[in-house]
Amino acid sequence: MTSVDMNDVVSEPYTGILGLHHLQLAIPAGAEDACRAFWCGLLGLTEVPKPPPMAARGGAWFRGTGFELHVGVDPAFTPATKAHPAILVDDIDALSERLAAAGIAVTWSHDFPGHRHFYSPDPVGNRIEFISPDPVS
Repeated sequence: MTSVDMNDVVSEPYTGILGLHHLQLAIPAGAEDACRAFWCGLLGLTEVPKPPPMAARGGAWFRGTGFELHVGVDPAFTPATKAHPAILVDDIDALSERLAAAGIAVTWSHDFPGHRHFYSPDPVGNRIEFISPDPVS
């Protein structure tokens, strides 16, 4: 990895970032249907058709309110157990109950002031955080 002194390269901060389009999680080959059941069936996202050249590689794309989540096949797949997306939800208690009723582990954390959040694995073991502002704090 090459180290670059950013003060030598950048004189003014870039101000053109608009938001997040999508994030990608790795999955093993053949896990697309399990991901569809989780992201669409359980969580209510909508599957978005992948362009044909990309569809040939496997994986799937899902859309939620204000973001897309892409799952891509990685032949050397290992679940992400530290790095994770944090997905903002409106009724965190209802979601935790829904996931638990489906047999998915819900691990609450109480270390983020002003928020309530928990972690659950996706169908292939990737860590997913669900978070909601806490109106009480």
